[in-house]
Amino acid sequence: MTLTTEKALESSPWADSPTPHTPADWVKRAEEVATILQVDAVERDRVQNVPHAEVQLLKDAGLVNILWRVALGGGGQTWATAYQVIRRVSEGDGSIGQLLGYHLEWSQLAEFYGIKEQAAELAKKAAANTWFFGGAVNPRDSDLIAEDQGENLVFTGKKTFSTGSKVSDVTWLEGLIKDGDPNQSVFALAKSDDPGITFHDDWDALGARLSESGSVTIKDVSVPWSGALGWVNKEFQPRIYNTITLPAIQLVFTNIYLGGAAGALRTGTHYTRNTTRPWPYGGDDKEEAIDEPYILDGYGDLQAKLWAAEALADVAGERITELHANPGEVTEQQRGEVAVLIAAAKQRAVDVGLEIGTKIYELTGARASSNSYGFDIFWRNIRTHSLHDPIAYKRREVGRYALIGEVPEPTWYT
Repeated sequence: MTLTTEKALESSPWADSPTPHTPADWVKRAEEVATILQVDAVERDRVQNVPHAEVQLLKDAGLVNILWRVALGGGGQTWATAYQVIRRVSEGDGSIGQLLGYHLEWSQLAEFYGIKEQAAELAKKAAANTWFFGGAVNPRDSDLIAEDQGENLVFTGKKTFSTGSKVSDVTWLEGLIKDGDPNQSVFALAKSDDPGITFHDDWDALGARLSESGSVTIKDVSVPWSGALGWVNKEFQPRIYNTITLPAIQLVFTNIYLGGAAGALRTGTHYTRNTTRPWPYGGDDKEEAIDEPYILDGYGDLQAKLWAAEALADVAGERITELHANPGEVTEQQRGEVAVLIAAAKQRAVDVGLEIGTKIYELTGARASSNSYGFDIFWRNIRTHSLHDPIAYKRREVGRYALIGEVPEPTWYT
């Protein structure tokens, strides 16, 4: 069986197209990717092949390098544009949007944590080689230990989750230094095909099935101390900008959910326009389903809620982009206020995404529940990933800010 996405790679869809330059051009490119992905998203979700073809599609489209400087061969775009791109790709396929979102976050990890020289070196190599980033990063696991062996750190242990795994070119290792501070992680980059890294085929979740998020075992993977982000002479050099990493990825999550919500709404309205039959027992019979009052009311309510959630996320994207522009000047208060705004956007995105994912069945009709359509993919993807960290704590963060003006302290999830 040859899937549509694989067919698209037989000849690159953008081989004769100019490289996008403006934010609008990049968003359009992401929409073109989503159009390809959405055709067989349900089929690929069920087959669950490792998504090599899908990642190659992201590379061919240039989306993998969108945040690198133009001088390095990248797109030269801001985070605000990157969030829009993640959202559009997620509308076509939430799993692939998730892979892209995590990649973009991890591609910039040296900017967040590294010293200037580390960030510059990584950017040059990653852009030139179109690296796709994965990450053995899960702060709730403390089972990956880095042992100081002179000029090198040697990582050994495991992580429960490693999004990107087999489709990545390089993988961030996040561990604790043996006999070191138990509250201070160290990040270092390794080639994903390092013989000491074993990715396991044990990702069997309700949704996000192609996100390659299974567990990983690491054994004797050696990385030079010079590659330990932000460490100088074996001492970590902290700065407030380190902590922007967490709100930044929370907004990645937010846009993945919004993309799924938009995809569900698009799919539902298309089905209703073309397939849903009007209800003949309401006393005010209509010739077409699109004239049914309850259908119009339902879609109107869902669209309004989605637009509102998208608008909030867009504001959050612009605000955090402002902080990225001046990393050395970020204050704790600025960081905290952005984190609260993103927490608000995330909870709205989760709520509207789950609501649309279920409500479309009421608006499309009983026949739409057939597995041949697979409309459940949107709800499953959002439901699965939105359990990453409890949404109740996001509501609490916003509540404390609204009530007493308190911004959240930085944590691995805030």
